[in-house]
Amino acid sequence: MNLITELKVKIFADSADKTGIFDMYKNPVIKGFTTNPTLMRKAGITNYKEFAIDVLNHIKDRPFSFEVFSDDFDEMHEQALEISSWGNHVYVKLPITNTKSEHSYELIKSLAEHQVKMNVTAIMTIDQVYHATEALMNAPSSYVSVFAGRIADTGCDPVPVMKKCIEIMNPYKQLELIWASPRELLNIIQANEIGCHIITVTPDILKKLNLIGKDLNQYSLETVEMFYKDALAAGYQIIPLQKAV
Repeated sequence: MNLITELKVKIFADSADKTGIFDMYKNPVIKGFTTNPTLMRKAGITNYKEFAIDVLNHIKDRPFSFEVFSDDFDEMHEQALEISSWGNHVYVKLPITNTKSEHSYELIKSLAEHQVKMNVTAIMTIDQVYHATEALMNAPSSYVSVFAGRIADTGCDPVPVMKKCIEIMNPYKQLELIWASPRELLNIIQANEIGCHIITVTPDILKKLNLIGKDLNQYSLETVEMFYKDALAAGYQIIPLQKAV
C-alpha cells in the first residue's frame, strides 16, 4: 500500500472536537464522522443538540453518527427518531444492549420500520453481529460497529472475527461493517485487506496517515536523527572513565 488514495476502506473520523471536525472535513480522505457521549463529555460539550445541529449545518454531504444516551428502550426510540430528523445523512447510534444486558434487537427492528438509518454500536461478539444483522435486514442504509480494538485489548486477534462479520452481513447490501476503536495505523491496512467497509479513526491515528507507504530506510534515518538532535538539545555528556579519574 503506497498511497492513501488506494485504500478501499472508508475512513470515518471519530471525534467531538468541533474545530478538529471542521478541519478534518476539508480532507477528502475523511468520508464520514462519528461521535459518542464519552467523547462529547471530554470535549466539554454541554448542549447535545446544539452541538449536533451546529456541526450538521457545516457538514451536509457526509454521514454523521450521533448516539442515543438513555438506558430505557422506549426513551431510546424517542431519542432515535429525534436524532434521525436532523438530516438524511444522520445515522443514529444504538448500543447493542442497555446497562442491564438487555438486547436492543426489538428496538432496532422497530426503528427499521420507521426507516431510521442506524449505527449499532459496542458490538464485540459474532452472536451480536448475527442478531444485529437480522434485526437490520429491513432497515435502510445502516452500520454494524464492531469494536475490534477492544477485542484486541483482550488478547484476541480481531481479524478472524471481522472476516466472519463480513460473511454474515454480505447478503444485506445496505449494511456496512465498521472496524471500531482501532489502536494503530496498521488496523487501517488490516481492515482494508479483509474488505471491511469502514474504519473509525481517532485524530491521533489520523495524524499518522502520511506514514502509509513511507520508505523504512528513510524512517530509520529520521529516527536516528531525532535521537541525535534530542541528545544535543539536552546537553547530555558521558565522560570517558580514563578522563574521569
